[in-house]
Amino acid sequence: MSETSARLLNLLSLLQTPREWPGSELAGRLGVTTRTIRRDIDRLRELGYPVHATMGAEGGYRLAAGTAMPPLLLDDDEAVAIAVGLRSAAGHTVEGIEEASVRALAKLEQVLPSRLRRRVGTLGTATVSLPSGDHPTVDPEHLTVLAAAITNQERLRFRYRAGAGARSKRLVEPHRLVASGRRWYLVAYDNDREDWRTFRVDRLSEPFPTGVRTPPRTLPAADAGAYVRERMQGRATTHRVVATVHAPAAEVAAKLGGPAAGEVEPVDEASCRWHSTPDALEWLAVRLALLGHEFTVHEPPELAAYLRAMGGRVNRAAGAPAGEEEGAAP
Repeated sequence: MSETSARLLNLLSLLQTPREWPGSELAGRLGVTTRTIRRDIDRLRELGYPVHATMGAEGGYRLAAGTAMPPLLLDDDEAVAIAVGLRSAAGHTVEGIEEASVRALAKLEQVLPSRLRRRVGTLGTATVSLPSGDHPTVDPEHLTVLAAAITNQERLRFRYRAGAGARSKRLVEPHRLVASGRRWYLVAYDNDREDWRTFRVDRLSEPFPTGVRTPPRTLPAADAGAYVRERMQGRATTHRVVATVHAPAAEVAAKLGGPAAGEVEPVDEASCRWHSTPDALEWLAVRLALLGHEFTVHEPPELAAYLRAMGGRVNRAAGAPAGEEEGAAP
């Protein structure tokens, strides 16, 4: 790299810090004259970087927001910090940014120098995150491998464990990753079964891109999210639950974590109706109790009976006086 190119990169790195840089300070940092700084600023502007200049004793140069984001220049510690933060956001499915986190992480790890990839991997191995609930954890490395295979339209091999425990090896053409509630799903065309499938990423292991590129296939749904929703609704269930929760619909939907937990429809500003089709009433009873709001179960009667029994056990455990035990739902 030429001396001028290296200096321009260093100058751009300094300007990406959100502050005003006096020309004299930039010159001192880079070991050049203020005249050279002015020439370099002009070169950056010619390359499309919106460098603004202000006059006066408090004036200087700063990189303003443009119509497109220029390449970011990060030092080693900044790159590692961002990679670790994106891994955390991807692995814990932070509401609203989980898919963007995976895309950004895949792009960043693709260009990280090997020494920084080792630092990120070492930090991930040496630390343990305390789960915030009973949802399954997802390996961020698996997510980035899947995201890269999707972007490259590349066939992928992995091992998979079905819900009933059966294990298999899969060869697929990955289409999209879908985050729903506390879970990640891979939508892919299964080459061995010659059909589309959804895979829970927490049940997936040893993902390996084969290097074989494939043309895109047409998904039999409006989009990947709709496909996952249709597949989940089409599965056999044993219960149909309807309950009124005395809280705003938006608040309840946020606590439930997405369409995988059921459908929430507003009744009025202060209450909503929750429809769900769970396999196990016990799981849903706990979810209702943890919402932190009063609720009324309309169906099935087995859920109301289970909640009454659970409320009695909780009251006895808390030392409630005889005759004061009551269920959580009428």
